[in-house]
Amino acid sequence: MTDWTWDYEGYTPAKESLRESLCTLGNGYFATRGAATECSADDVHYPGTYAAGCYNRLTSDVAGRTVENEDLVNLPNWLPLRYRVDDSEAETPAAWLGPDSEELIDHRQTLDLRAGTLERLTRYEDDDGRRLAVRQTRLVHMADPHLAALRTEFTAENWAGTLDVEAALDGDVINGGVARYRQLASRHLTHVHTGDAAADTVWLRCRTRTSDIRVGMAARTTTTGAEDTALTVHHTPRHAAQRFRFTVRPGSPVVVDKTVALHTSRDAAISDPLHAATDRVRRAPAFEALLVSHRTAWRQLWRRAALEVPDHAGRVLRLHLFHVLQTLSPHTADLDVGVPARGLHGEAYRGHIFWDELFVLPYLNLHFPEVSRALLTYRHRRLERARLTARDAGCTGAMYPWQSGSDGREETQRLHLNPRSGRWLPDHSHLQQHVGSAIAYNVWQYCEASGDTEFLHTKGAEMLLQIARFWACRATWDGDLGRYRIRGVLGPDEYHDAYPDAVTPGLDDNAYTNVTAAWVLTRTLQLLRDLPEPRRRELAERTELDHGELELWEDVSRGLHVPFHKGVISQFEGFGDLAELDWEGWRRRFGDIRRLDRILEAEGDSVNHYQASKQADVLMLGYLFSPPELAALMSRLGYSLDDATWRRTVDYYLYRTSHGSTLSGLVHGWVLARVRRSEAWQFCQEALDGDIADVQGGTTGEGIHLGAMAGTLDLVQRGLTGLETRGGVLRLDPVPLPELSQYDFTLRYRGHWGVRLRMTPGHLHIAVPGSGGEPMGLELPDGVAVQLDPGEIRELPLLG
Repeated sequence: MTDWTWDYEGYTPAKESLRESLCTLGNGYFATRGAATECSADDVHYPGTYAAGCYNRLTSDVAGRTVENEDLVNLPNWLPLRYRVDDSEAETPAAWLGPDSEELIDHRQTLDLRAGTLERLTRYEDDDGRRLAVRQTRLVHMADPHLAALRTEFTAENWAGTLDVEAALDGDVINGGVARYRQLASRHLTHVHTGDAAADTVWLRCRTRTSDIRVGMAARTTTTGAEDTALTVHHTPRHAAQRFRFTVRPGSPVVVDKTVALHTSRDAAISDPLHAATDRVRRAPAFEALLVSHRTAWRQLWRRAALEVPDHAGRVLRLHLFHVLQTLSPHTADLDVGVPARGLHGEAYRGHIFWDELFVLPYLNLHFPEVSRALLTYRHRRLERARLTARDAGCTGAMYPWQSGSDGREETQRLHLNPRSGRWLPDHSHLQQHVGSAIAYNVWQYCEASGDTEFLHTKGAEMLLQIARFWACRATWDGDLGRYRIRGVLGPDEYHDAYPDAVTPGLDDNAYTNVTAAWVLTRTLQLLRDLPEPRRRELAERTELDHGELELWEDVSRGLHVPFHKGVISQFEGFGDLAELDWEGWRRRFGDIRRLDRILEAEGDSVNHYQASKQADVLMLGYLFSPPELAALMSRLGYSLDDATWRRTVDYYLYRTSHGSTLSGLVHGWVLARVRRSEAWQFCQEALDGDIADVQGGTTGEGIHLGAMAGTLDLVQRGLTGLETRGGVLRLDPVPLPELSQYDFTLRYRGHWGVRLRMTPGHLHIAVPGSGGEPMGLELPDGVAVQLDPGEIRELPLLG
């Protein structure tokens, strides 16, 4: 194992699901889990392949109800390649070999981050002492997003004989990667047909049942180094297979190369996905050339996103960056897709898009702004749907869904399974309407980092205006309180969906929701003032925006209610009146209580009764806003938030949070870095290890946590540096931790490519690459302003 590789020694079925997720290969267009090529889907293995934005909708009968779900579709499996020793003297054919075979004696798997490849070395020995070594190299091409390739090298170590090899495309697949979804309809593919296009090429075509996305896949398989190769083709309606039989000699490798092309009808400039796939695979170069161009593409990505952090943290951060880039690469900029919460690595959350982009885009903004722009354009294309959703709810403006998929409608299920109790329960998480504020925040952050005023003044302004309009409509005046209130929502916490014993779901005045709504209204008012007058008039005419509405926005942005109790910000109105939980008692009884909601429900109780949070809720405010910015927001709302009040708030919720989400440790680490540095690293470490250690108990095998992975990168990039992009300058206010006081990274800021920052105790080293651009502005603590010309390198002192 090195800084650039992750090695897995031995074969452990119980760990296979986790390894398959962490060894997924992708390129932003599609990704394939790191499953063994010899194995089909079962209780141990799950060889899923997913194309970004490829969804389908099915209905199921669950708990006496008919429910509809849209899923990211598991596409035909291109991996299958199995083999066996041909023994013509035996009465029955030998069994196909694989990691579950009794003959297995060695198994090693290496994920090479630098090269973007997955390598496997497997060795077998039969009862006669014959040893066979099988070495595989797999890639999902980062330069050509429609290609993947698999090289398999067979070496008979001490015998001569005949080997059978079968390479296939398998269309007999379902969505079965998440156990708790298996009661739901899962067969998304229909009209599966197979055939061959040439002597060495087979194809498979199909379509999704309701979304009618056509899929074309073709595989070219060739052999080198073999004697007397015989090839036959075997087709069934859902399975296209090529079978090779060849002679092997001791110590003489035989190589089988399988090159695969994938297209769908969602692709631009493609009329026939099958024709496109067969043509692309026909023209694809040999494996060696594919590997060279693939490695070149990865080398360029690593240069643009260079991050050097020492020791274990650096290795994990590099793995996180690898998986972020496999889901959201420069190829994503050409697609109409959002940020799937679990990457393209599995079927958890059905491949839906949540608010996780709030943790992803701040990193992408400073490295791949073209990808951020595309992801925000995905939201803009669904603005009209969000407006219709708001209208159906009796509001003006735009109400974006908590879970999104293909077309922007609300995809949150109305029932969810508690695997601990086995009961299907009502799901009210669609009441998390704060996702609109996250979209507005991402628009603003992107435009500040990129300087993309064209986007801000057009699509960005349109989204901010409609989201602000929704919040102004959603807020109601309370004459007794003398403030505006937002009732009947859920906050990021997700544990509480109603007041104790209430019939109607929803909570009043979630602090995070109200403060971020006030921020949206304030920023939108500022944007409208700053727009060029012709554009402002145009926008007002198109949206029928009048002065009276702007006055309401101003009032609401200053008058939203933020509840307090015991000198701290309340998570929502009445949170302080809930019962205290016996945390130690529950831990003694159940050990891991991260999913306290499931435990209590199974025990006949409800987390709605207690002061307990699944993840950071109020503290998310400290994640989004710097201390001065948060204090200014609260002051605008008429509240004083000094350092002492914020520290009390942090302490209060730190004790009452179970961290049932991988995002929780990330947010707590971020906030504590500025409040109590001595405890910050514990949570930073938990965020780093969230997926590699599967701290949530089996969830990583269903797909990685993309927001948490990107968030840890941003923790180094912005959290510990205090980096902000405001007013056309980079602002830095570092908070070095003893465990991570020296690191460097590269970023892209407003046309300056490859700006290098190196943080050491007491110093900042910054290098701005040469270009014909304008000087770059930098602001250090205590208002120290620095101008750096392109090509300039500076060493600057830092206090703290």
